Amino acid sequence: MADATGGEFRGLLDAGERVAPVAATRLNAILPDWRTAYEVADADTEAYWARVARELTWIEPWRELRVEDERNHTEWFAGSRCNITQNVLDRHLEGANRTKTALIWVSEEGEERRFTFEELARFVNRFANVLRRAGVQKGDRVCIYMPLTPEGMAAMLACARIGAIHSVVYAGLAATALRSRIEDAGATALIVADQGVRRGKTVDLWSIASEALSGETPVRRVILHRRSPETALPQGAIDLVPALADASDEAEAEPMEASDPLFILYTSGTTGTPKGVVYPHAGYMVGVARNTRIAYNLKPETIYWCTSDIGWIVGHSCIVYGPWINGVTQVVREGAPDYPDPGVVWSIIERYAVTTLFTAPTALRMFMRFGGKYPAKYDLDSLTILICAGEPLNPEAQIWAYRHVMRDRGPVCDNWWQTETGGPTLGTLPADVAKIGRVGRPLPGVRAEVVDREGKPVADGHGGFLVLQNSWPHMLQTIWNNDARYQEYYSLIPGVYTAGDVATRDGDGYFAVLGRADDVLNVAGHRIGTADVESALVSHPAVGEAGVIGIPDAIKGEEIKAFVVLRAGSQPSDALHKQLFEQVRNTLGPIATPKAIDFVPSLPKTRSGKIMRRVLKARELGIDPGDLTTLED
Repeated sequence: MADATGGEFRGLLDAGERVAPVAATRLNAILPDWRTAYEVADADTEAYWARVARELTWIEPWRELRVEDERNHTEWFAGSRCNITQNVLDRHLEGANRTKTALIWVSEEGEERRFTFEELARFVNRFANVLRRAGVQKGDRVCIYMPLTPEGMAAMLACARIGAIHSVVYAGLAATALRSRIEDAGATALIVADQGVRRGKTVDLWSIASEALSGETPVRRVILHRRSPETALPQGAIDLVPALADASDEAEAEPMEASDPLFILYTSGTTGTPKGVVYPHAGYMVGVARNTRIAYNLKPETIYWCTSDIGWIVGHSCIVYGPWINGVTQVVREGAPDYPDPGVVWSIIERYAVTTLFTAPTALRMFMRFGGKYPAKYDLDSLTILICAGEPLNPEAQIWAYRHVMRDRGPVCDNWWQTETGGPTLGTLPADVAKIGRVGRPLPGVRAEVVDREGKPVADGHGGFLVLQNSWPHMLQTIWNNDARYQEYYSLIPGVYTAGDVATRDGDGYFAVLGRADDVLNVAGHRIGTADVESALVSHPAVGEAGVIGIPDAIKGEEIKAFVVLRAGSQPSDALHKQLFEQVRNTLGPIATPKAIDFVPSLPKTRSGKIMRRVLKARELGIDPGDLTTLED
């Protein structure tokens, strides 16, 4: 058997099982000749990105395509002037897209709001004028603490429209997390809703924001979206709804230099303060437009639904910016994906004839826990492709989704990226073959490698550090007010961007991303990926989710401990306990067999759905778990 870090899932990859692409006549892939796209991008990467950029609207063209310095910074489209909202909104106002539906927003209670591209543009312009009237200027930082509503999305675009830098904080993060981000960004304005809604309950956002604003902060202006008429307007705050009604629906886009920051988005670390990842207007605009289009098959007729939130990078790139630059109609729903019942996602796909669904592996595992009876109740024939990203997609969930959601007639395509990489970076293009357990290849224009600690490439099938060898337009520009932390991405292995993930590559050039480097265990000298053990456990029909950690062992260095959440209808038992040990042993071999398996009701996760293994480990060892600002509960 291969080293577990090789990602060889016995009975799945070893058997050569693949999800075949559907016929081109049904999928109508955006890049049917995907091999040529790779060849063109590899032959001359700069020329490739220049051609992509010319498809978009610019105020002034670039003088130099790419300018690099000795500190690992790259400015794309140097000398250009643009504003990303011209491509999100204005470019669609001539021709058929003007009256095309841009947004179908749905609440947990079933309320629906629709906007055409023209209506969305006028909504954003009114919001931009509210900001300007409030004294917000180009370069000001604006913190947005809003739920997934049209107002939350419009707030982001309104900031971009006037050249302000938005910093979205996931609605529901604690007051300390909100305050730390306000202070680090130096935000002079806060856009906030009084409440959000999740699982039928209101989340009191204004109380959290009020606590975050207590004492001295940089915030000088608060704009409050009162969703409840019972919420009192705080002294000095701007009441958003009447302010929008009173504002003009015409607002010119502020011309922005290529490297002017578009947004700051904070990503938590295990220790210290969160990192404010900075993205510029020009490069982000080009890269996100291209890679969401080709990776998610965004076409004029697409009805697209991404189940993420604006508080995360997926919500920025795959809800607000990427899809609308490409002119697609998208469904957005506020609330939990299993409320009011586990079939709500499938009912929405049926109701709005969704063609492309983007969700997280965590969500797929949750759906799988509920069973195939829920998607079976609904007509999902409109769905042509399912996209996954967020953490490793285990084979069992991928196969389940292919059979029960796509019903053997459309691909389940994985892709990998980070807050820091801006958009899809590795992935399976829709017309390519989706391999079980493999995320796919580096997308055109991106070069990736798997290397050892010295930066030397490792053999195919062996685990190593995932590194990105070149710059690409939609990558982070720096860390806000802390370029030293930005340099850490290039310090472990000089000259390349180190993602912090462990990966393997097979002979066909497909990568498997196994998880964070600090989630790779060392058991008696054998490097074992937590994702491998978790996948082996989830492949048991009784297991819905699993989290695996390493615990110190005097002889082996580390032992493996697993925490298992069972599917609906399954109960803990000694017999099941024994079966799970055997499941891992038979899948990965004796060395990867856990020392202990605990049945638990749930796993600690971030609000974007990633399992927080370090929290499990901290609880087990009785140590400080570090930054918990993104913990769901």
